[in-house]
Amino acid sequence: MYKIKIYSVGKTKESWLQEVLIEYETRLKNTLSIEWILYKSTELLESALEKQEHFLCLDPEGKQYTSPEFSSSFIHWLTQFHSRLCFVIGGAEGIPPQIKKRASSLISLSKMTLTHQMTRLILIEQIYRALEIEKGSAYHK
Repeated sequence: MYKIKIYSVGKTKESWLQEVLIEYETRLKNTLSIEWILYKSTELLESALEKQEHFLCLDPEGKQYTSPEFSSSFIHWLTQFHSRLCFVIGGAEGIPPQIKKRASSLISLSKMTLTHQMTRLILIEQIYRALEIEKGSAYHK
């Protein structure tokens, strides 16, 4: 089973968002587990990441992927990092340069600025989509 950790600054305030995140976690439960690690500040996030050897940062300056490209890269990263992936989502000020420097890769979900809450939703949906593409299901059309 794959294990995904998603580090983020902020919390999920809206109940509708929590419900959607739980829905995708339920869909993914037979394939991977997701652990949400939320911090109140960028400083706490940075401190926690000191112990992480490999992580991927979501950042507007990162590489943009089509869904099939992300699927291929996602499977590659799972293999490369022994079925364990860590994603980092910044707060309102983004991800500090010192964290981005240590990242294994920078990934952009959009050139537009997204809230950390919407980023969580888009990321988990794209993870689900990536695995469905890999399986060859009809989810991705």
